[in-house]
Amino acid sequence: MTFPTTGSLHVSPATLRDWALVRTWAAAEGWNPGAADAPAFFAQDPEGFFLGRIDGEPVSAVSVVNYSDRYAFLGFYLVRPDLRGLGHGLATWRAALAHAGERTVGLDGVPDQQDNYRRSGFTAAYRTARYVGELRAPAALTAPPVPAPDVDPAVLPTVVPAARVDPAALAAYDSACHPADRPRFLAPWLTTPGHRALVRITAGRPTGYGVVRPAEDEARIGPLFADTPADAAALLDALAAEARAFGSARIAIDMPESNPAAARLARERGLEATFETARMYTGPIRPVAQERVFGVTTLELG
Repeated sequence: MTFPTTGSLHVSPATLRDWALVRTWAAAEGWNPGAADAPAFFAQDPEGFFLGRIDGEPVSAVSVVNYSDRYAFLGFYLVRPDLRGLGHGLATWRAALAHAGERTVGLDGVPDQQDNYRRSGFTAAYRTARYVGELRAPAALTAPPVPAPDVDPAVLPTVVPAARVDPAALAAYDSACHPADRPRFLAPWLTTPGHRALVRITAGRPTGYGVVRPAEDEARIGPLFADTPADAAALLDALAAEARAFGSARIAIDMPESNPAAARLARERGLEATFETARMYTGPIRPVAQERVFGVTTLELG
């Protein structure tokens, strides 16, 4: 399907192959896209990615990914730099947003676009800061205590690969931390080559999980969901070690201010805030366990 818009611009759905170009645009903007994100993105909603073209040449992009019959997420709002200010971005936005129908739409907006998003019906919920750097060891690093003889080692916290955890249990944990269930996205996100997914297990059940993946610059961590700051710290350490194993000493993680413990953890471990966005919605969302969200999954798909 092609949507006629202003002038000679036409907006149409993009393919997975098309999206390789959009990734280069995102990299040029300094967004640090993951090296292999697109297959998981398209697995969630293959019809939710759009390009604006002039004479067949891509000039603009946006994604509007449907997660459920009540919730969608907008990202990748981009216009080629040499063609900005001509209305192509807004025309692409309007054509693609129809894909969400009556759903509440979320996005992560940079500061200079937030007024425009408000005029389009979005309301800010909280801010998110990207923390970047080389993770340092805790200030007081001590040997773990020796458990008492009557303590079953199976109940002690540990971090294991996600492949060793019941997928249904992990999906349920993820769903509590996100405005919609997302099994179509989650399965490839955990298993895409290069992605390292780890789970914190305490007394036989998940108390957190996270994913780290290679990206254009620093390795990106997301999500980082955890019951407690201690669970989050253990996962952060383990994910940073995985990043070093594939050659990245520096990590980047997007942490929401709705969980103050997240920023405290980042600062304690030597990470620095670089830029911020605002999570914005057009309407209500279902309850989310914000106290568990130490790092959002992506700024592109929420």
